[in-house]
Amino acid sequence: MMQVFDTAPQGIQNAPHEPRILAAGHQVSVREINLGAVQDKTTLMLAFLNGLGLRSTFGQNWDALYDVLTDPDQRPARLALLLCDHAHFRRRHPHLNADLERVLLDAQAESARTDRHLWLLSEEPDSDTRHW
Repeated sequence: MMQVFDTAPQGIQNAPHEPRILAAGHQVSVREINLGAVQDKTTLMLAFLNGLGLRSTFGQNWDALYDVLTDPDQRPARLALLLCDHAHFRRRHPHLNADLERVLLDAQAESARTDRHLWLLSEEPDSDTRHW
C-alpha cells in the first residue's frame, strides 16, 4: 500500500494514521501546527511560531512564514507540517485559510524546485478520524 511519504508532496493531503512513526521511517521531520485555538491572523502566526519552534524575531506575517518554510538554513530538507484541526479551521476562518493555503502551497512548490520536500498534512482530532 502506498503511503504519503512514498511520493513527492502534492498539495494538502490527509494525514496518515500514526504520521510521526511513518515519517521517522522516511527520515521526514514532523512539526505540529495546532489550528484548534486560532481566532485570527495573530493567533495563527503564534501557532506556527510555536509549532515550528521559531524565535520571537519571526515576523508573524505571510512573507515571513513563506521565508521560514523555504529557507534551507531554517528547516530540514524533508519536512512535514501536521496541520491539526485543519478542517474545523477551514470552516471557521475561510478567508484566513485561503491566505494560509496559498502561502503553504507556494512554499511547497518552491521547496520542490530546490529538491526539498514539504508535506502539508491535514489531521483531524481522533474523535472525527476516519480510518480507511
